[in-house]
Amino acid sequence: MAADIKLVLCIGLAVALTGVGKSAFLGKSHTKGSNDPVLQYVVNNSLREHPVLYKLKLRTLEDQASIMMVAVEQAQLMANLIKLINATKAIEIGMYTGYNALSMALAMPENGHVVACEIYEPYVDVAKPFFKEAGVENKINVRLQTAMKTLDDLIEAGEAGTFDFVFIDADKSNYDGYYEKSLELIRKGGIIAIDNVLWGGKVMNPAPEDLTSQTLDALNKKLHKDQRIELSMLTLGDGLTIAIKR
Repeated sequence: MAADIKLVLCIGLAVALTGVGKSAFLGKSHTKGSNDPVLQYVVNNSLREHPVLYKLKLRTLEDQASIMMVAVEQAQLMANLIKLINATKAIEIGMYTGYNALSMALAMPENGHVVACEIYEPYVDVAKPFFKEAGVENKINVRLQTAMKTLDDLIEAGEAGTFDFVFIDADKSNYDGYYEKSLELIRKGGIIAIDNVLWGGKVMNPAPEDLTSQTLDALNKKLHKDQRIELSMLTLGDGLTIAIKR
């Protein structure tokens, strides 16, 4: 089966799994969705979590900002997408404590490489021992500076069009800029995954003072019309957009 057909089937399966019940928007399994029996059934019968990922998840849940952690079911989908497209180069914009960076690195072959963008050093300090324990510290290059600076550095270094996968999960005010630079950095057929595109449902009718929801809504509408990509928006976690570069 061709890789592009497999990719469509994988995304279609995700839509089917997350579209169950009266409302397809269930939230993350470790936050809003923790009490939803359908979502917990999905996690209990599909999640295959590496032991070090599990340990990192438990450590992250001790943090007061653990709501920022990627949904584990979402990370597994992205790891599967990485395997489907045989990705060896990825960028994570907004690493937090490293759960998804670790998940991506584990999904890649030995020559895989993840550029992880983070601005808060204590989060990096949490992540690095787990990267080492999992044996993938050589695959993850943490850039402790603004993500926009890192993306500009990669473009200036001649790496445009060489990345296979980008995950955007950082400050929402810069999402549009992150998307545009990511589109420049990934190859044709590469994937940009964008988190929090539903923002708790507030994107549907943003309040006049809610600039974050307005920004996300504007980006969602922009991507819907963007002929440079193929597009799926999933009700997974807090909303996950999958954009495939044409």
